Amino acid sequence: MSYTTQMDAARQGILTRELKIVAEKEGWAPEELMKLVAEGKVAIPANRLHTCLDPNGIGSMLKTKINVNLGTSRDCRDLDMELAKVNRAVEMGAESIMDLSSWGDTRTFRRKLTAECPAIIGTVPIYDAVVYYHKPLKEITAEEWLQIVEMHAKDGVDFMTIHVGINRRTADRFKQARRLTNIVSRGGSIIFAWMEMTGEENPFYAQFDRILDICREYDVTLSLGDACRPGCLADASDISQVEELVTLGELTARAWKKDVQVIVEGPGHMPLDQIAANMKLQQTICKGAPFYVLGPLVTDVAPGYDHITAAIGGAVAAAAGASFLCYVTPAEHLRLPDEEDVKEGIIASKIAAHAADIAKGVKGARQWDDQMSKARKELDWETMFQLSVDPEKARRYRASAKPEKEDTCSMCGNFCAVKNMNRILDGEIVSIFDE
Repeated sequence: MSYTTQMDAARQGILTRELKIVAEKEGWAPEELMKLVAEGKVAIPANRLHTCLDPNGIGSMLKTKINVNLGTSRDCRDLDMELAKVNRAVEMGAESIMDLSSWGDTRTFRRKLTAECPAIIGTVPIYDAVVYYHKPLKEITAEEWLQIVEMHAKDGVDFMTIHVGINRRTADRFKQARRLTNIVSRGGSIIFAWMEMTGEENPFYAQFDRILDICREYDVTLSLGDACRPGCLADASDISQVEELVTLGELTARAWKKDVQVIVEGPGHMPLDQIAANMKLQQTICKGAPFYVLGPLVTDVAPGYDHITAAIGGAVAAAAGASFLCYVTPAEHLRLPDEEDVKEGIIASKIAAHAADIAKGVKGARQWDDQMSKARKELDWETMFQLSVDPEKARRYRASAKPEKEDTCSMCGNFCAVKNMNRILDGEIVSIFDE
């Protein structure tokens, strides 16, 4: 039997290698997972040309997945550094790498990723078009925008962010309802500027069916970009964001008719009390398509600590239905992240994702915590290190302040409640000061 995409296979009842692997990772029966892929509620991004891919599923009922953004810029062009970040992210368990390179030989880097990296690979073709054609923005033609999309598909990327929701209608609405921080999406600002300068319709919107044909041919998952995502708390849940979401819901239905898998992108910056409602709104408008969020960042005043503001919002978002968390590093709003920033961002996102998985009752999520609790009760330090979300840091912290007695830590010593409770319940004498 033949199929074009993972969604097409699922609708035909064909068990693909990728779906089988994802089912095993998630502890699901393949036939149950197949139903969700057929409905569009789970996406398995897997370009057929990305042959070294270790596939993962993205959906609200599965384990929450993490995406790591990286790539070169005009001010930071070191490809070796970006590859070091890729390797570090994969070692730390990030399921997805998104190449946002905006300078240099972007195609060579992209092809190296799809040839060697087992993580899901995503890109934003609109960035690459500006680099590739190397000419004024307004001179890029509608046809050239589409050619870059096809190039990325041929290069083996598993999902592409296409800023298709901001068309002439939504752009006019945006201009009428001005924001505090305007459009903060790089891709959104580029296509908005192109429409303003040329007077033409967004080519991704005007030729959406052609994009779907490209995605179907290579089995590329379409990540519907949110050009109007809020860039500050004041702009959250405004008319521009919601109107674009409605458009993305309509485009999701069109993609599914052609068996193209979809991920819908979301906020952004957002007050804590608005996040859950936004997740439910997206699930309703987009019929349960996986939701991919940047944070959300729950305050605007923490530069240098935005991995924390994003983790707070990400935990709430994922617990309320988001499937895919785009990590945020301490360098957000300040600079291109270095390797240590990447690590900090991944750790914060993993904590948020895991906290949400516990809240959602994802299969196996609580087991990890229960194993850690058992090791703590038994004062089994080595097992605690192994179970830690960051074993290296846990080992380093304990080694930096060695206790007098190995079965305690330097904070409590003989006052250790765990140690003393174990002893008293075993019928031993507890004597704190004369031990």
